[in-house]
Amino acid sequence: MRVSVICTVLNEGEAIRRLLNSLASQTRQPDEVVVVDGGSRDNTTAVIREYAHRLPLRVLGEPGANISRGRNVAIAAATSDVIASVDAGVWLEPQWLEKLIAPLTRPGQTQVTNQESQIANRKSQISSPQTVAGFFVPDPQTTFEIAMGATVLPSVAEINPQTFLPSSRSVAFTKAAWAAAGGYPEWLDFCEDLVFDLRLQRAVGPFAWAPQAVAHFRPRGTLAAFFRQYYRYARGDGKADLWRKRHAVRYLAYLILLPGLVVLSSVHTPLWLLALLVGALAYCRTPYRRLAAYWPRLSVTDRLRSVLLVPVIRGVGDLAKIVGYPVGWVWRLRNWRRPEVHWRGFGSV
Repeated sequence: MRVSVICTVLNEGEAIRRLLNSLASQTRQPDEVVVVDGGSRDNTTAVIREYAHRLPLRVLGEPGANISRGRNVAIAAATSDVIASVDAGVWLEPQWLEKLIAPLTRPGQTQVTNQESQIANRKSQISSPQTVAGFFVPDPQTTFEIAMGATVLPSVAEINPQTFLPSSRSVAFTKAAWAAAGGYPEWLDFCEDLVFDLRLQRAVGPFAWAPQAVAHFRPRGTLAAFFRQYYRYARGDGKADLWRKRHAVRYLAYLILLPGLVVLSSVHTPLWLLALLVGALAYCRTPYRRLAAYWPRLSVTDRLRSVLLVPVIRGVGDLAKIVGYPVGWVWRLRNWRRPEVHWRGFGSV
């Protein structure tokens, strides 16, 4: 089975070496690595070409392309039947590709009746998954990034394989599945991989789960960068009409429940103030549980700092989503006549 690894790049510079070094160290080497450059103005492509003797590289230029367009160009140009997607800002564990494509070589576990089984045997048809979800973990370098990773990224133990929608920093699929799903949605600049995941599920069925196919990436290092990231994610949610209920609950919590508790705590202190504190701790319970895994590497001061950072990061992330989601919906309403915005079917929720 031939496998092409694809990714898009833009002004990655020397940082792209982490990905390329990890690709060159894979236990199962890719048959092809297709990189689409969106118009870098630095030395990104020069750095990539230095690895031509270590990897079967193809570098394509597509100036101005967003990440969806770049991925579609890379996949269309790939010569393999199986595609493994990564992001430029990650590094991969040595068995990443081996573990990621393994489910594609195994028969599916679909239950069938005896009659159906006999028919399948007569036709010599074996059902195999066409999509595989890998995993990704934070690679923090500072105390702030440790708090960031613990706040926003799930651990592998929290994943439900039946509902998990993989990031395109660690996912594999057949080229036929990509075509059946209509490719990555080029009208979206963010959340494009979620829409692609949902369309893949509808076209070819559920993702197989490969938790040992791990990509490492560095979380955002400042609150400003994090706010921009989550603002864009939420704007993408609005454009694509994703997670209405989640965003509605967030507006309810921050615009009605939280102000109400603040008012009550000022009138009936300390009872309502205690309720407000308990609510905040409950909201941060999961990040604190993840944070505990990092404590052996932190000093006492950094432990305290990370604990204090978690609610700040949660609050900034929620604010970014509250601001970004309606911006996306305004765009959606203005572009209502475009058929692609109704990617689930016209008027669907």
